[in-house]
Amino acid sequence: MDSAVAQRVPNEQDLYVDTPDALATLAERLNDTPWLAVDTEFLREKTYRARLCLIQIAAPGIVACIDPLALPDLDPLRPLFRAPGVVKVLHAARQDLEILYQLWDEIPAPVFDTQIAAALLGHGEQIGYGRLVAETLDVTLEKGHARTDWSQRPLDPAQIHYAADDVRYLGELYAMQHSALVARGRLSWLDDDFRRLGEPATYVTDPEDAWRRLKGVNHLQGVQLSIARALAAWRERQAMDSDRPRRWILADEPLLDIARRAPASRPALQQIRGLPETVVARHGEALLEIVALAVARPESEWPALDERLVLTPEQEALSDLLMAALRLEAGRQDIAPALLATRRELERLAGGDHDLPVMQGWRAHVVGHTLRAVIEGRLIVRISQGQASLVPA
Repeated sequence: MDSAVAQRVPNEQDLYVDTPDALATLAERLNDTPWLAVDTEFLREKTYRARLCLIQIAAPGIVACIDPLALPDLDPLRPLFRAPGVVKVLHAARQDLEILYQLWDEIPAPVFDTQIAAALLGHGEQIGYGRLVAETLDVTLEKGHARTDWSQRPLDPAQIHYAADDVRYLGELYAMQHSALVARGRLSWLDDDFRRLGEPATYVTDPEDAWRRLKGVNHLQGVQLSIARALAAWRERQAMDSDRPRRWILADEPLLDIARRAPASRPALQQIRGLPETVVARHGEALLEIVALAVARPESEWPALDERLVLTPEQEALSDLLMAALRLEAGRQDIAPALLATRRELERLAGGDHDLPVMQGWRAHVVGHTLRAVIEGRLIVRISQGQASLVPA
């Protein structure tokens, strides 16, 4: 790793970039950087798509906050973000990558996510950036501007410094994590996770699949699911077209209630609890037509919930045993258990399904083979002096 990675840029040297000339100069300075730390500040409360308000970047010897609200475009940065020789370092990268994908219609690559890497180095699942910096670098970050409205201008120096801190330490984290992962032979384990971050499908919502994200949809059945799918798809398209939050078009609860009750007239629609009269006035006829068409669909075209897994008492006990084995092995290898497998995966494994991520790739080597040995009775959990361990049967 480049020794410059460990350089920290003092706050007073932070750059604030809000003119085309300054952006072009910055892009030129970054031309040969081996890595680029990236974070964004955005607003989403009143829109469907996130509104980009600030981009923070860092590289050896540079920390800069770039103001997209003051600039005509960010195109001078685009070659840097797409350069295969520049590793883009982010923490909890998904939202930031989604915003950059919306900006340029392509996803920056290659990517290194310090949150995912931290889970392979014993820091637990989904650790926050501030906590990771504190645990790894013994630096406590300021929290006073966490609820800043980043669309307001001008930003004061304290806000700029707070935003810059979100990338100031990413280079050091990257260097330390990279070295630790190489030393443990785990760097390649991240390939699949980082590859998924680079897939457009990760950030694109298909309106026809929007119903699956409805909270409470699992309580619907039969034709109710057909209605819910149609309503959710309509709402998603309305939100996209108007760039408004889904809940402003139609909130989840009345949407599900419409699906449950299948109103066929305006008076029936007006009886839906929590459905504003303004929504009835604006979209009433469309909603009734959507319901009627969904009800008229042949039963063969109705969507279905994922089949619920029902385990026997013996399989339930086995899934508990597998969870214990997974936690023991994760603790021994200093890996967050959730990065290896979910409880639902282990239930499916106990039910006889072995075509699972935990039984494939690096996860199979870390814990999958151990789980198979437990299932086959070659390993057992032993309790000695209040401590559990895995031992040969």
